[in-house]
Amino acid sequence: MQSLDVISINLWQMLVSLANLVILFLLVKKFLYKPVKKMLENRQNTIDGDYAKANEAKQKALEDKKAYEDKLSDAHIEADGVIQSAVSIARARENEILEEAKQKADGIIRKAEEDAALELKKAEESIKQEIVGVGTLLAKKILEKEIDEESNKELVDSFIAGIGENNDSN
Repeated sequence: MQSLDVISINLWQMLVSLANLVILFLLVKKFLYKPVKKMLENRQNTIDGDYAKANEAKQKALEDKKAYEDKLSDAHIEADGVIQSAVSIARARENEILEEAKQKADGIIRKAEEDAALELKKAEESIKQEIVGVGTLLAKKILEKEIDEESNKELVDSFIAGIGENNDSN
């Protein structure tokens, strides 16, 4: 019957074990559970604070983004205005340059016409001088030769015809 003693239930030993378990539970609760719970609460508060800061930072970033987009839009509008202003100034300058060039071209044409008219007058004067010179030479030759009136008339007519042919060819 010895084998049954090993399996038997000892009430005092059970009560002592139960008392040990309760004491151990109370000790663990007092020294471990409360500090661990407090540490977990602190950790949770820190995490919640970090989330709140992250949300604030996100809101600030969204506000900054909106402000940046507004400034960028204003910059585009201002740039368009500057471009329009530059284009209008360039067109005005273009018109001024074209007007100046036109006036210079007109001046050059006017001067060329005046020079051409002056050259024409010089040419006419030169031709007149040549005619006078030729007429003088003809008169000299006529006087040198004693010719009759009929040959004199023929000589003058041929001279006049020669002058007319020279003027027609010019």
